[in-house]
Amino acid sequence: MTARLPPLNALRAFETVVRHLSVKKAAVELNVTPAAVSHQIKALENHLGVQLFHRQNRALELTEAARVCLPRLREGFENLAQAVERLRMHKGGGMLTVSAAPSFAARWLMPRLHRFFEAHPEIDVRVSARLRQPSEGGRRGAVAERASVDSWLADSEIAILYGRGDYPGFTVDKLLSLTITPVCSPKVATDRDHPLIRPRDLKHHLLLHDDTGDLYDGVSWWEVWLKAAGVEDVAVSRGPHFSHAVLAFEAAIEGLGVVASLPVLAESDLHAARLVTPFALRVPLESAYYVVSTEAAVTRPAVAAFRAWLLAEAAKEQEV
Repeated sequence: MTARLPPLNALRAFETVVRHLSVKKAAVELNVTPAAVSHQIKALENHLGVQLFHRQNRALELTEAARVCLPRLREGFENLAQAVERLRMHKGGGMLTVSAAPSFAARWLMPRLHRFFEAHPEIDVRVSARLRQPSEGGRRGAVAERASVDSWLADSEIAILYGRGDYPGFTVDKLLSLTITPVCSPKVATDRDHPLIRPRDLKHHLLLHDDTGDLYDGVSWWEVWLKAAGVEDVAVSRGPHFSHAVLAFEAAIEGLGVVASLPVLAESDLHAARLVTPFALRVPLESAYYVVSTEAAVTRPAVAAFRAWLLAEAAKEQEV
């Protein structure tokens, strides 16, 4: 069967010319000369004994034979790409790379990761802390979102993403549903002159801003929480801004002010009483944390094991 196949370069040249209906544009994509592309097409026609294009007045038109074979050819290239990706993903055996935002990696993943190592000592994990490039105005389009996820999974088998979960073409599982609430140091919450008893008491305190909501949802988390609390006389335009939740929490621990953020990322500080949540109201977000992988990556036993462990950890632990 293999001996009957024409050269792969010739098939790739044919598919590229079909997409552009231009030898010159195909040559640019393939980084070769137009003459080389024409030579590949001619060689393919000779190999198959079939004419693939009608050439009229410098325009190209597919022959009926070419139209019939094109869908299967494109399917074959897609299968070949997936097979190559599987080979790449299997490189390194038990090693896998997980990408996550710095605050999630530091505040949620790291305190639990030892349990995965205990259960799977044969698997080595590389954690890559990184930020996705936010889109202007908060919400990104489908094309930009796809490109963003592609960039994360170019060198990772697993990405943990904050968003709405609309990542077509990938294997996606919701990891954590999220809520926001004000968080501050005990000293700030029990301030002698202005203790935090009711939400409107926030007008006496400096607001710290975790910009995750602004960057990825296009809305301030303070605006979301204060609206749900029915408070209108607290100015949300004031106060310092932080691109990472972990930085906002550190500022809150130091008594700088109060931050509206994700209590799930402040668990260790809440347990240690370095931080407190002065109000009972926790407002659910539409966005959540999702575990995302390519369909090829999830076939790796190490990737499947880590994804299963993540979901089990999230299922058994409730937000503080």
